[in-house]
Amino acid sequence: MALTTDVKAELVSIRNAPPTVRVAEVTTILRFAGGLHSIAGRVAVEAEVDAETLAKRVSRDLAEIYGVRPEIAQVKSSTVQPSGATDGARWAVRVIGAGETLARQTGLLDARRRPVRGLPNRLTTGSPEELAGIWRGAFLASGSLSEPGRSAMLEVACPSGEAAMALVGAAHRLGVAAKAREVRGLPRVVVREGEAIQKILTIMGARRTAVAWEEMRQRREVRAGVNRLVNFDDANLRRSAQAAVAACARVERALEILGDDVPDHLRTAGNLRLAHRDASLDELGHHADPPLTKDAVAGRIRRLLAMADKRAQQDGIPGTESAVPVGLDD
Repeated sequence: MALTTDVKAELVSIRNAPPTVRVAEVTTILRFAGGLHSIAGRVAVEAEVDAETLAKRVSRDLAEIYGVRPEIAQVKSSTVQPSGATDGARWAVRVIGAGETLARQTGLLDARRRPVRGLPNRLTTGSPEELAGIWRGAFLASGSLSEPGRSAMLEVACPSGEAAMALVGAAHRLGVAAKAREVRGLPRVVVREGEAIQKILTIMGARRTAVAWEEMRQRREVRAGVNRLVNFDDANLRRSAQAAVAACARVERALEILGDDVPDHLRTAGNLRLAHRDASLDELGHHADPPLTKDAVAGRIRRLLAMADKRAQQDGIPGTESAVPVGLDD
């Protein structure tokens, strides 16, 4: 997705972060984009990412921080990525010879050589800048951002439930509402609210994308509001037109039932209704001679219909309601 690509391009271009923040970021990338493997009895560290620029950044950070020289290889992955893409070109960053030492230094392997299922505790209890580094690394590894709308969300696929909870905890410490959920057996962390998405993007360092995303969200909200108003107006106009058709049909039937027995003032009101079918009651009053209030017009038409319905009932014939076209009598 274009937005996801924009976010990652902006995040991977961040330079000169403090060493502890770089450690938090690269450790999280290793945890969320790969993990630990055993090759010929030795522990290997590997991260599989979706951009060569990110692979080179991870390799550079590992070399500068830990003094290891990773190898980078282009691979073909059939794994479904957070964006929904499959079989795309990806790059693997591998450390084999010094893998166990690196795993211990990053905290991905504990003192008993057991893999850490979540994130190292020293990272999740770090400073706000380090927590931002965790989120930046997680998004670079396996994050996605959808467009603003009803289903808008920022999502990170996680390697384990413990890793998801660690990421949720980091978000809460940063003042961002995030939730862990499981989709087809894969743990994910999701941020849904528009303001929360903008905030976590800004915290991670994707400020340009955060501004663009918020502008897009506001435009869509304005457009949706206009559409709702247009639909509301259309519905009101439709109901008004239907009411006018029904009213005129009943007045015509009333004049037909009563014939010459219609009182002059009621006949005048009925004729006004038929002569100005789309006019409001207030407008009908202005057309009367002398002018009438809308309440006076409404009262006269109401009495005309009541008189006609009473006569129809006495004569055993259909009343004024029978003249209303089918579909307009609700």
